Amino acid sequence: MSLAVAAITDRVHFAHTDLVNWALVAGDGGVILIDAGYPGDRDEVLASLSGLGFGPSDVRAILLTHAHVDHLGSAIWFAREHGTPVYCHSAEVGHVRRDYLEQASPRDVIARAWRPSYLLWSLALVRNGGLTHEGIPTAQPLTDEVAAGLPGAPQIIATPGHTGGHCSYLVDGVLVSGDALITDHPVATRSGPQLLPSMFNHDEAACRRSLDVLAEVQAEVMLPGHGPVWRGSVAEAAYAARAKP
Repeated sequence: MSLAVAAITDRVHFAHTDLVNWALVAGDGGVILIDAGYPGDRDEVLASLSGLGFGPSDVRAILLTHAHVDHLGSAIWFAREHGTPVYCHSAEVGHVRRDYLEQASPRDVIARAWRPSYLLWSLALVRNGGLTHEGIPTAQPLTDEVAAGLPGAPQIIATPGHTGGHCSYLVDGVLVSGDALITDHPVATRSGPQLLPSMFNHDEAACRRSLDVLAEVQAEVMLPGHGPVWRGSVAEAAYAARAKP
């Protein structure tokens, strides 16, 4: 897997891979991760931290946009081995803990496996530990008080649809959109601002309503969960995604 880490602001950095992305927010007292890749991405996550001069013990918290395995994967290890606090939207806590699971069914994936893009993506998912159903029992809801004490004081923005408790984060003037609004994906048929294919979304109608929420965000840079960074009006990106099925 190729990893590229780019400085977005003095504090915010974007870790981009061909499968999934995460963000890092640095501060004087350490660093936070927003999302954490697949379980098999641990070395890449550690490399992204090391490039900024941090190690596992410097991670003050991991904030999750949602509980799909390609976003919480290495957070399982951080929480278990280092006691790293893991936070998410209050409506997603049970999902992170694996009280329940909201994701595309194996039947949906198999039905599309004849397409080369889906087959290659499925094989990569398996290689990166994507079949685990392990959760993070210590996951907690992110409160305003906790957020205020973290590097960048991230602001939580509820963007349900992809999962019932999906959220995005606004930090240092940058939107981290998770899977509420992406710019590409291994199975996407085009690049540019878009929703994930409907088979991946828990509630498609809610996904589209969340685009309206994102259209109100005053930010000129967006870091999606999949695809390259978006530079420009987030409202324009949301409108573009809404206009195209």
